Amino acid sequence: MRKKMIPDTKKKNPVSDSVGHPLPGVCPSVRKDGSVYFRASLTYKRKHISLGSFPTDHDAHLAYLEGLWLLGDTRITLLEYADHSPLAFDKWVCLINFRDNGIYFGTPIYVGQKQFYYYLSPSRILKFDLDDLFYYSSHKIMCRGNHYFVADYGMQVNLATRYGIKNYAVEGRDFRFLNGDSSDFRRENLEILNLYHGVQKATKNGQLIFTARIHIRGNILIGRYSTEEEAAIAYNKAIDILKKNGCPKNFVPNYIEGMSPSRYADLYTGIKISDRILQYYFSA
Repeated sequence: MRKKMIPDTKKKNPVSDSVGHPLPGVCPSVRKDGSVYFRASLTYKRKHISLGSFPTDHDAHLAYLEGLWLLGDTRITLLEYADHSPLAFDKWVCLINFRDNGIYFGTPIYVGQKQFYYYLSPSRILKFDLDDLFYYSSHKIMCRGNHYFVADYGMQVNLATRYGIKNYAVEGRDFRFLNGDSSDFRRENLEILNLYHGVQKATKNGQLIFTARIHIRGNILIGRYSTEEEAAIAYNKAIDILKKNGCPKNFVPNYIEGMSPSRYADLYTGIKISDRILQYYFSA
């Protein structure tokens, strides 16, 4: 790792050096409470880039110098980032990507040849197809445990739903990452095992079947069906029967995409449901 060659500026005069010259890249600002802070920015290839806000002009100037250093030296990589760096890590990602790929994103994205990387931190990196680049360049990813979210139209949206993974889905049962890397959201790496709530694939006598179950004080078998759609509709029919019999739970029904209402009605009418569901009553 090479040592950073950033000038050590120790001037404390507000936005100026010892002879009154403004510190490059620094602009003072005033908060509503009257306190002063300093913004750093630079222009690179005719692109004006904000580098953040800082408590002193000295800190803002160091951030400006580090920004110039990152943009001007192609040997610098993200591996050289340190916790004491004047700039935040996500800004390092933005600047180095701009330097190497000629396009500036406001989110911490670095573009590769066939994929791009979204840096939540130096050690937490998500991988995506280039087809998703436009979306994530304008949507910031947030993390809660091992769940990822984006803010979309004022709401937090589970990132996994973008790839056909339902909110209730369980990794290993309903979907899996083919290479074992749960940070790799490239579509070639995702396999959806179960599309519908309450439906699981199974094998009986060497034949693929679809089992529908519903949870009421434990999982109750609804039935076994020859297609995934039939099992999903059976789950919906079980919901309707249980509600009619006084069930207070709010189950989420399955939506069968691309199926006409008449086809759905025919299947719904003909599908057989376990007697245990039909005879399950709830006391008032």
